[in-house]
Amino acid sequence: MPLTKADFSRLRSLQDKKPREFLGLFVVEGEKVISELLAVNFPFSEIYATADWSGKPRPDEPRSAKAGLPTVQLITPAEMARISHYPTPSCVLAVGPIERPALAPGALNHGLTLALDGIQDPGNVGTLLRIADWFAFERVLLSPDCADLFSQKVINASMGSFARVQAFTAPLADALATTTAPILGCDLQGEDVHTLKPLRDAVVVLGSEGRGLSSAVKQLVTDYVTIPCYGDKCGRLGGGAESLNAAVAAAIVCDNLRRVTGRK
Repeated sequence: MPLTKADFSRLRSLQDKKPREFLGLFVVEGEKVISELLAVNFPFSEIYATADWSGKPRPDEPRSAKAGLPTVQLITPAEMARISHYPTPSCVLAVGPIERPALAPGALNHGLTLALDGIQDPGNVGTLLRIADWFAFERVLLSPDCADLFSQKVINASMGSFARVQAFTAPLADALATTTAPILGCDLQGEDVHTLKPLRDAVVVLGSEGRGLSSAVKQLVTDYVTIPCYGDKCGRLGGGAESLNAAVAAAIVCDNLRRVTGRK
């Protein structure tokens, strides 16, 4: 059945946060990232694909081989171009439900948490989800002013980690105020990350590259850590590296924490 005018309007609107929240739906596009999400049985409610999609069902198999997935609606390249959010359309686009689980009281007391304080670049947020996934952190906690977890740029940057990592959005200072786990704040004036002691339970907090940690979060940090710079002009205006990308910094800190703490 051809897509209707209402279908085109609804699917196009999902590129913006307000319609996403109103409809309770998000959209993701791209063969690789959708394959990653299908591999972990993500509960898509709609899948649209052109005949070029390698995952399209056979004529005698109208539904995906995975139980519970919706019928794949085959559409023309022209229709895909009208619902695509990219200048060059993909061969597959999927729609899924927005679910925002509440952070349970005391959850941060146990295991490792990566907390994001005002990280607004969606590519960074998606990459940070992948880093948390790689280093087997129990959860990622985002402040409300971070890039929207359900934006397509975040999901694409995270690849399958979007579905594998527990992610929560909550006022960061309120959540950190009640935790008994050490709170490690990433800051240029902190202790050398290579001197970290083993920690089974901890919260690693990163601020935005421009602003750093917010003042409310700074008051709750128990220990500051930094990644030493070895250049002659580190941090100097007009010469040398002034800071690291937030995702790069998180990977180094998480690696060192896992190095001294080991596996679960």
